[in-house]
Amino acid sequence: MMFRQCCSHLRSGLSFQCSFWFSGFLLFTLLSTELRCTRGVQVMVTGPQTIQKAVGANVTLGCSYTLSPSDTGVLDIEWSMARRNTMHSHQTLITYTTGTEYIHDSRALTNGLSFAARDPSLGDASLSIALLSPADSGTYQCKVKKPPGLDMRRVSLVVMAKPSVPKCWVEGGELVGEAVSLRCKSEKGSTPLKYAWWRESADPIPAAAPIPAAATQNSYTGELKISNHAQSFAGTYLCEATNAVGAEHCRVDLKANKPPNRAAVIAGTVVGSLLLIFTGLLYWKLRNRHHYEQESSNEIREDALPPNSRPGQSSS
Repeated sequence: MMFRQCCSHLRSGLSFQCSFWFSGFLLFTLLSTELRCTRGVQVMVTGPQTIQKAVGANVTLGCSYTLSPSDTGVLDIEWSMARRNTMHSHQTLITYTTGTEYIHDSRALTNGLSFAARDPSLGDASLSIALLSPADSGTYQCKVKKPPGLDMRRVSLVVMAKPSVPKCWVEGGELVGEAVSLRCKSEKGSTPLKYAWWRESADPIPAAAPIPAAATQNSYTGELKISNHAQSFAGTYLCEATNAVGAEHCRVDLKANKPPNRAAVIAGTVVGSLLLIFTGLLYWKLRNRHHYEQESSNEIREDALPPNSRPGQSSS
């Protein structure tokens, strides 16, 4: 009898707990559904979070949004910007409210700053910027407000200078068997700049030649170094300088000249030296001979006596 009463109490407790948990789950579901229905404005930035563009280019910073039925206030769209490497707050650039665009920054007129869509109230609040300059680099914020809804997103813009046309040149004598380097340098362009060398024939740079040789290139300094030059390295080479927003290239011809005959060079040096010595001795001998002749002539003049006057005959 007592066992039956315990079982009866246990079943009653389990039934109560189940009812409690079911009611809690139902309440949580209803609240979640209500929250989803009243979440309000949602802003979505399309495209990458960081955009890199070249000076003088155009860009569109994507910003789309959706509204909730609970958002009943006046639609207000605002784009602001904070410059890079500064601690200043965002500066308002352009806004859209009550069907009208307002420009809040004087440079917006000169830079072609405008909403990309003809009617930003239809869900597209993207921003267009024409003729970019380094001053346009910064963090841009798109904020959409329709009370009680409010949401915002940010995107970074980096404006860079493309590499200038690089200069290519050869360092070294271009002699077979000796070291030679191809150099490439771009004077202008936003860092980091990288360099890459190719052969114009599209063939890969040879890694070996009949005489053991190797070519190595440094992508940061722009040097292509050939430690042991060979005929197989001769040809036209192209260097490309690149950064995140552009590329430029230059060309240079590499020759493979045969080194001069060392024996002939030595023999020529010896013969030239002997000729120089012989010429010097001949000049010295002729100069001394001329000097000796002059001294002998002077001695003869000094030793010669003047003619004696003959005594006159006495008059009768």
